[in-house]
Amino acid sequence: MQDNSAPRALRRIVIVGGGSAGWMAAASLSTALASRRCAITLVESDEIGTVGVGEATIPPIRTFNQSLGLDEAEFMRRTQGSFKLGIQFVNWGRQGQRYFHPFGPHGVAFDYAPLHQHWLKSWHEGGDASIDEHAMAWAAARLNRFAPPVAEPRDVRSTYDYAYHFDAGLYARFLRELAESRGVQRTEGRIAAVQLHPDNGHVERVTLADGGEIDGDLFIDCSGFRGLLIEEALHTGYEDWSHWLPCDRALAVPCERGPDFTPYTRSTAHAAGWQWRIPLQHRTGNGHVYCSRFISDDEAAATLLAHLDAAPQSAPRPLRFTAGRRRQFWNRNVVALGLASGFMEPLESTSLHLVQSGISRLLALFPDRDFDPLTIAEYNRIGIQEWERIRDFLILHYKLTERDDSELWRYCAAMPVPDALQWKIDHFRRYGRLVSEGNDLFGNQSWLAVHIGQFNWPERHDPLVDLRGVDGASMLRQQREAMAQAAQQMPTHEGFVARHCRADAA
Repeated sequence: MQDNSAPRALRRIVIVGGGSAGWMAAASLSTALASRRCAITLVESDEIGTVGVGEATIPPIRTFNQSLGLDEAEFMRRTQGSFKLGIQFVNWGRQGQRYFHPFGPHGVAFDYAPLHQHWLKSWHEGGDASIDEHAMAWAAARLNRFAPPVAEPRDVRSTYDYAYHFDAGLYARFLRELAESRGVQRTEGRIAAVQLHPDNGHVERVTLADGGEIDGDLFIDCSGFRGLLIEEALHTGYEDWSHWLPCDRALAVPCERGPDFTPYTRSTAHAAGWQWRIPLQHRTGNGHVYCSRFISDDEAAATLLAHLDAAPQSAPRPLRFTAGRRRQFWNRNVVALGLASGFMEPLESTSLHLVQSGISRLLALFPDRDFDPLTIAEYNRIGIQEWERIRDFLILHYKLTERDDSELWRYCAAMPVPDALQWKIDHFRRYGRLVSEGNDLFGNQSWLAVHIGQFNWPERHDPLVDLRGVDGASMLRQQREAMAQAAQQMPTHEGFVARHCRADAA
């Protein structure tokens, strides 16, 4: 039978911009597509720097790397990587208070009622063990221990997940080598003009500053905040979320590596924003995300530099942004990835994940040259849903605060939030129930960590627990003891990295 669809297949994909987003797209597409059937060109300019603030990730990055065939140890060596079991939040709910968002569940389920409902009952009856103590990820992280989880599901060492910290610039370089070995052609140059088709308004070609032209069927915009194709050429529009996520600037600075090589990211809330700390093998990444309405740039820089582990290796690098997203991620024949698609601050390390999910969605809804509007609409529908659910999870951190020591936190505590988020807050406050409209990137264990960590205390536990006849307090105690013992037997994070994936000196 003759294949009538082949003549409409894409012939050329053009990726505009490099950095992590561009080279993640190039590596993934070159792995999925046969280069002899569809040429892939990436255009970038050495004159234009990349933002590169995102060096912490969440567990799905492991699936992405595996899909490319990357060896974990080599990847870690090439990117000066370290391991990540979750995020520690400091001063968010109250000054001087800490909690942990673990990768993986709190404990091993042992009853029809969720484990945290038994914990709530125990807490209401005078128990003093925190919810953090029931997460294997925190049992290891608090001791600076790390080892990969085991496969035996009845073992508490199977009940956690992990991700990575790495140098985003080195990651892009690593992926560039991979992509070029699989047929991607890199063109050096700055884009000076974009030519649209006179009939359908699709991007036909881009013109470089030296006069060279590159045409394509599908264009992927990885040009950063500028949105060279998705916004400047196609005028897609932007949805502003700054009334919910008021921070609009960041300063990033590396410092020398301190003695505390933690297998987790730390987020410390300050008076007008928060500071990240990301330990790598060769340095520690730091940044201060803040709201310019409530603090000056000089004050923000002073706050950042005053809270470093060691001497800074450069001056703080500034970044300005507006939290939000493009109204469409895919418009005509242009798909936006990375900062070109929008920006949500790296509070929960989602920047690279949104690139990853955008690529996966493109492969699942891959177009031909007809660019079916139904396909584009579905891509945007799923993407908007994902972005809005992540947005709501980030807003939760700001909304659930008892701090009233500064203007930012008073504003956040009082601000109205999206109805879907308020519905979740109310349900948890009533019976400790975790409700959702569908699949969230962040599952129940993540929402539980923030609700409890930031004092959205349930008025009562689920009534089902009282009718079960289960000694939940005893089961919880046994699990805590097993986790503490397992963590003691793990190698240190430093030791595991030294043995399996130590990088060469930077």
